Amino acid sequence: MLNYEDLHEGKELEPLVKPAVTKVQLVKYAGASGDFNPLHTDDEFAQSIGMPGVIAHGMLVMGFLGEYVNRLAGVTAELTNFRMRFGAITRPGDQVTCSAKITNLYEEEGNQFARLELTAEKAPGKVVGSGQASLRFF
Repeated sequence: MLNYEDLHEGKELEPLVKPAVTKVQLVKYAGASGDFNPLHTDDEFAQSIGMPGVIAHGMLVMGFLGEYVNRLAGVTAELTNFRMRFGAITRPGDQVTCSAKITNLYEEEGNQFARLELTAEKAPGKVVGSGQASLRFF
């Protein structure tokens, strides 16, 4: 949980390391999201289209970053803007680390905001997702 008074531009925030992605997780996510593309659940199908096996849904990685930002916000802030770009493929066995850096602190209409640069990596330099988020502090 962040406190606005403790933040400064350029500050790197404590990362969130997710457990390794599993095939069971991909099947559960397919059910929750309604995205039953066999690329995410069927190794044989994935291999038939040239992939080494199933890959994670891009939106699952976005969910990891969303979870991370909401944990950072805690009860002291709310998410007001969130966007992401997909990067490298995430596969079962990949452990995703979510991190953030404060890029801008500002006030608008009496409210205090922090803009974050977000990164999700499966290994150093192997970005699976990146984006931005803004938090409004209470």
